[in-house]
Amino acid sequence: MKPRMRVIIDNDLGGDPDGLFQLAHHLMSPSVEIRGIIASHLYEQGFGGPGTSEYAKEQAMKVINILGLENSVNVYIDKSRSMVDVTKPIDSEAVQVIIKEAMRTDTDLPLYVVCGGGLTNIASAYLLEPEIAEKLTLVWIGGPEYTDIAIPPPGYTTLEYNLGIDIKAAQVIFNDSDINIWQVPRNVYRQPIMSDAELLIKVKGKGKLGNHLFNVMKEAYTKLDKWNIPMGEVYIYGDNPLVLLTALQSSFEPDPSSSSYVIKQAPIINEEGLYKVNLKGRNIRVYQQLDNRLLFDDFFTKLVLLGVEK
Repeated sequence: MKPRMRVIIDNDLGGDPDGLFQLAHHLMSPSVEIRGIIASHLYEQGFGGPGTSEYAKEQAMKVINILGLENSVNVYIDKSRSMVDVTKPIDSEAVQVIIKEAMRTDTDLPLYVVCGGGLTNIASAYLLEPEIAEKLTLVWIGGPEYTDIAIPPPGYTTLEYNLGIDIKAAQVIFNDSDINIWQVPRNVYRQPIMSDAELLIKVKGKGKLGNHLFNVMKEAYTKLDKWNIPMGEVYIYGDNPLVLLTALQSSFEPDPSSSSYVIKQAPIINEEGLYKVNLKGRNIRVYQQLDNRLLFDDFFTKLVLLGVEK
């Protein structure tokens, strides 16, 4: 199978463990050519860890080493801080890999930058080289609900988690850039739910990778228990749609045809990280419903096949 697209993964892989599940799933997907993995920062002490890009890289390398891909894919870090001004990018090796890949002229494969955390790196890349806007699609897990589409969850925070990592970067991408955006807001990234029973039967015991991911979740549950956060018997794997919307696009007329979206005008992101209507905003995709059957069955089956191939 030949790759149909290039993908740069930009995720806070040292935080919520769903990012490591997404990373593993993407690396097991032969239809994408992974052109770089950005282990981005998140909040200080995010999810009980240091929140730094260096720590995120350490966690990513554990997955990469299990798959034996340490000589095949490169992991890049950022400066472990967020933007403080919409005109001042934070340059790093992570930012430069986005620019370099977007500006290539030797390939016709479409480029997707898939982001499961803050938007610091893609915003900085755009500020340094605005021409990348017409050369890639940004798939972003983040942003609160649109009030005309969905109701926020009980006890919600007005500032959505990923957007809050870097509000200034979100302002660059939504307010100022013309980058093509496929957005998966909070009401949608809450849809990919795996039960603990599925984790025990379909992930644990499925080779070295399955056991590692199971132990990652076990450690996460230990932290959540200490913080007295009752999780029930399920977990939200909100970053995994990054795989569904890229690697698992339809065969003919490639597109995420089994998931639904609406076209909206890109809102203005204000200083509080909230949407304001922008009647002059460019059109963006806002996903509404995800094909979780395909998403999880493909992930579980690839774990099994990985063991067979070994």
